[in-house]
Amino acid sequence: MANHLNFKRHRRLRSSATMRSMVRETHLRKEDLIYPFFVIEGEGIRNEVSSMPGVFQLSLDNIVDEMKEVRDLGIPSVIVFGVPDDKDEKGTGAFVHDGIVQQAIRLIKQEVPELLIIADTCLCEFTSHGHCGVVHNGDVENDESLTLLAKTAVSQVEAGADIIAPSNMMDGFVIAIRSALDKAGYTNIPIMSYAVKYSSAFYGPFREAADSTPQFGDRKTYQMDPANRLEAIREAKSDIEEGADFLIVKPALSYLDVVREIRDNFHAPVVAYNVSGEYAMVKAAAQNGWIDEKALVMEKLTSMKRAGADLIITYFAKDVAIWLSE
Repeated sequence: MANHLNFKRHRRLRSSATMRSMVRETHLRKEDLIYPFFVIEGEGIRNEVSSMPGVFQLSLDNIVDEMKEVRDLGIPSVIVFGVPDDKDEKGTGAFVHDGIVQQAIRLIKQEVPELLIIADTCLCEFTSHGHCGVVHNGDVENDESLTLLAKTAVSQVEAGADIIAPSNMMDGFVIAIRSALDKAGYTNIPIMSYAVKYSSAFYGPFREAADSTPQFGDRKTYQMDPANRLEAIREAKSDIEEGADFLIVKPALSYLDVVREIRDNFHAPVVAYNVSGEYAMVKAAAQNGWIDEKALVMEKLTSMKRAGADLIITYFAKDVAIWLSE
């Protein structure tokens, strides 16, 4: 009846699962996934994070089995966060030779050498005040913090880290770390910069997992205002000029427009961080039977790839690797 009408029949390319697969534009692969994990001091510890079901704080004696599972699932890389016993005002535990992160990196390199290890480079998990730098009179001191961050990066690479991922949002952190790595002879170590990191309400569960909640104030003087888009381009441009090799956008889901802006303006690999709050909301809804978890997660991560991300840091990495193999 409508054959005489002049309209496009787009449904022809949706007629079957095989047809839809044939013309699919965006693909999510295991190689795109980066698995974050938390290592804590002590022995025999496997603490599930209450706000992140399925995510654990693991002691050193438990991380090897975890890393072997990640490897066997086909996930090529991990990013490590440390939870120390002792903290001080300068975050000394972040850059000492036997820090918890450094111990974890050495152990993984020895036992599961196939994995590429990314070291989160920040002080917040190691400072008694929970801020990402040195604090004087209630203010985070930018330039003084850079010295400690650079020391942290060098110590992580000495332990065996393959990539340094500075997340502190101090001005000049990329060039400070690049200079320190080059001076130490690590010219081939790439920097995966948290170039665009917003002061977001989506970080709450992570702060529980990493024990990194600020003891006073907030991080709005150094993390970005969620209302700003052009600022993201300025931040990324600075980091590229200072020597960044990858650009992270964090969080991902509410900032897909920013992921696209970074993709369109820069030629470096773009990394979307599917953060803890995004993970926790999906898990809570799934536990209540309100959503199809697998379908929702795959749709969400595919949207990050469609927006322009090359890689995704996600707590769902193991689940996704399993689903992609089905």
